[in-house]
Amino acid sequence: MDTIYNSLQAIQANIHQAKLAANRTDDIRLLAVSKAQSTDKLREAYLAGQRAFGENYVQEAINKQNALNDCNIEWHFIGPIQSNKTTLIAQQFAWVHSIDRLKIAVRLNEARPQTLPPLNVCMQINSSEEDSKSGVDISLQAMLAKEICNMPNLKLRGIMAIPAPTKDFAKQRAQFKIVADAFKNLQQQGFKLDTLSIGMSDDYIAAIHEGATIVRIGSAIFGTRV
Repeated sequence: MDTIYNSLQAIQANIHQAKLAANRTDDIRLLAVSKAQSTDKLREAYLAGQRAFGENYVQEAINKQNALNDCNIEWHFIGPIQSNKTTLIAQQFAWVHSIDRLKIAVRLNEARPQTLPPLNVCMQINSSEEDSKSGVDISLQAMLAKEICNMPNLKLRGIMAIPAPTKDFAKQRAQFKIVADAFKNLQQQGFKLDTLSIGMSDDYIAAIHEGATIVRIGSAIFGTRV
């Protein structure tokens, strides 16, 4: 537990320092990416104060949710969404970061139980225009955003992106600026967005400098997955 606790403390300190360097005073949330991690490690992180966890695989996540049902965890789905998994995702999660096409949004909206509040969602943007990457093209983001805003069981909160990996800080910032500009463009068009989900273990400092409000961090908390 000490290792995960210390990692979380170090990351929060880094987030604070990055906020100061970027002259920011708003909140930045830490989302612990827990795919392929044991429920014991998730419980350790929870006991160390972490409350939001991000999962990529539906059945793995549901198994963890059942094992940790005594914990007040906010579950985020951050992986690619298969059409046949939308019902489970709509039922089991508070957030979805990876909507990349209208069909998925429609299915999530239809499957969200009326007994639950609207599902918080982000559109995934393909900012680096890589054919292998999921995400809606930036030129089409406003069309998808408008459709989602008409769905009563979804609440559009913002956008998410996974730019091409690089260790060059200036390149990291340049790539995140593309996403941040897309986010601001939607806000300027009247969409009431508050969430920019960018930055992972190797580039979250650069993401904070470009406006990230949620950073998604796994290996820096839990260690390298085996």
